[in-house]
Amino acid sequence: MKSEDLFKDAKNYLPGGVDSPVRAIKPYPFFALKAEGPRLFDVDGNSYLDYCLAYGPLVLGHAYPPVMETVSKQLLKGSAYGVPTENEIKLAKEVVKRVPCADMVRFVNSGTEATMSAIRLARAVTGKNKILKFEGAYHGAHDYVLVKSGSGAAGLPDSPGVPEETTKNTLLVPFNDAEAITHLVKKEKDDLAAIIMEPVMGNVGCIPPKREFLEFLREITAENGIMLIFDEVITGFRIAKGGAQEYFGVTPDLVTMGKILGGGFPMGAFAGKKEFMERIAPQGDVYQAGTFNGNPVSITAGLETMKHLDEKFYQESETSGLKMRRGLENILEDALLDYPVAGLSSMFQIYFTQSEVWDYAQAKTADTEKFNTYFQTLLTNGVFIPPSQFECCFISQAHSSEDIQITLEAMEKGIKAAEK
Repeated sequence: MKSEDLFKDAKNYLPGGVDSPVRAIKPYPFFALKAEGPRLFDVDGNSYLDYCLAYGPLVLGHAYPPVMETVSKQLLKGSAYGVPTENEIKLAKEVVKRVPCADMVRFVNSGTEATMSAIRLARAVTGKNKILKFEGAYHGAHDYVLVKSGSGAAGLPDSPGVPEETTKNTLLVPFNDAEAITHLVKKEKDDLAAIIMEPVMGNVGCIPPKREFLEFLREITAENGIMLIFDEVITGFRIAKGGAQEYFGVTPDLVTMGKILGGGFPMGAFAGKKEFMERIAPQGDVYQAGTFNGNPVSITAGLETMKHLDEKFYQESETSGLKMRRGLENILEDALLDYPVAGLSSMFQIYFTQSEVWDYAQAKTADTEKFNTYFQTLLTNGVFIPPSQFECCFISQAHSSEDIQITLEAMEKGIKAAEK
């Protein structure tokens, strides 16, 4: 197998043979050759219906022709300038039009940069040092938030190389636990700058907020001079035109975005109310910079992508997501299994546990060996999902109803194999 040979070679030059921990599929990852629509093709001649979608950005599917054509034209004009472009203004206006909390935007290069900068801004605005994050939430790979993170860091909740003096200002509580937050805020409010959260936790599988939980967070932060930051790197522009804050009707102070905003190219951004964003340099005193901020290729891809994310797109996303989740629930019911199926819009995941899953601790009760058998069976049957129980699966516009039906048939085989 060419993938196996490539992986052996890669291990000599790349740590673990990959450039991100979540790609470390056992016994070895398949190496991609190309992708189109809902499918990935590997170097060994295999084709997969793809529900990883590069971990979320490809809502329109792989190599979406209008995006590829627009980017191709941009590449002929240059890949980076180091000066502004008109398209940066156009995309910023689109973000402001769509996202309730956004008056101004700063484009960066990744979700990690976006969350790091938003936290810095929140600390500057409030004059406080501490932040609160939820157990299992992943907000990038920078020091302040690499504490009990989900996804690829689930086995490394405190990474070596992160100084204790850095994480002492990062407080943790379980997701969906209003009582724990009330207790912590009462104790720490004088030094608590911000609560940063994924409105839907997408790095411990897929955990939605309980009813009125986001409203509670908005209220308690406003009452105590704490900034509320929504990390919408995953949910932004996926579940609604204005992301989770439109979907759930709750407006934070700041929002971080990425993935979809770059149309499949490296991109991140943070946005918020004008009074806060005007603190960002060069207008204000909070430093943030990047040579590739507002990169013309990524900006062009994002601008073209936004044109296709209309009401019809979101209605179809809801329909596809429901078909997938209800199909999974029917398979489990027929197999007399009581495993939870989580998700909303075009996001979904099955947890191999009898427990309800509303937080990190409950998610961690899932049987990862069973999940791995399920994953490998799906792969054998031409379906690729993220290779971790603690990731979210995604559906794109390119996935047809027939594709979903084929996938459900493979999932039924995967669940049966996991239960043997």
